[in-house]
Amino acid sequence: MDVTYSTSEGRFNYRVGAVAVDEGRLLVMRDWHCPYLYLPGGKVELHETAEDAVLRELREEMRAEARIVRPLWLSQAFFTEDASGERFHELCLYFLVSLPDSLSASHGETLSCEESGRRNAFFWLPFEQLEREYLYPSFIKSAIFDLPEHLELVSEIE
Repeated sequence: MDVTYSTSEGRFNYRVGAVAVDEGRLLVMRDWHCPYLYLPGGKVELHETAEDAVLRELREEMRAEARIVRPLWLSQAFFTEDASGERFHELCLYFLVSLPDSLSASHGETLSCEESGRRNAFFWLPFEQLEREYLYPSFIKSAIFDLPEHLELVSEIE
């Protein structure tokens, strides 16, 4: 069971995100139901560690066995989701991850996978292009240039 719940005032989510970088590029994804790009990851399940959750999500979404390098950010975000219009209070723990060499940026720009009937597309976006993209979390557009050595707290309020 995912750690998420809905109230009359909105939804709470506890999720994880994977930050994969290679050759000055960031791995982002899009499912065809969303108008924006975002980082691979997903909801944490009850009684699951954040580390296990991010590795599970990468296996499910990309069929990839990744390795966690270190935690980067704990984000507390308050926003209205663009596609559904639902208000969110979300905690997300972002991890720097290492992917197998077969998924590196030098092996191609796009990877497409299907998960639970949804088609996901993964792209290696050059850092210089991030500012022009419709991408969440928005703080990643500048934070990617200076990855923290220790966990940092980030707050985003829309």
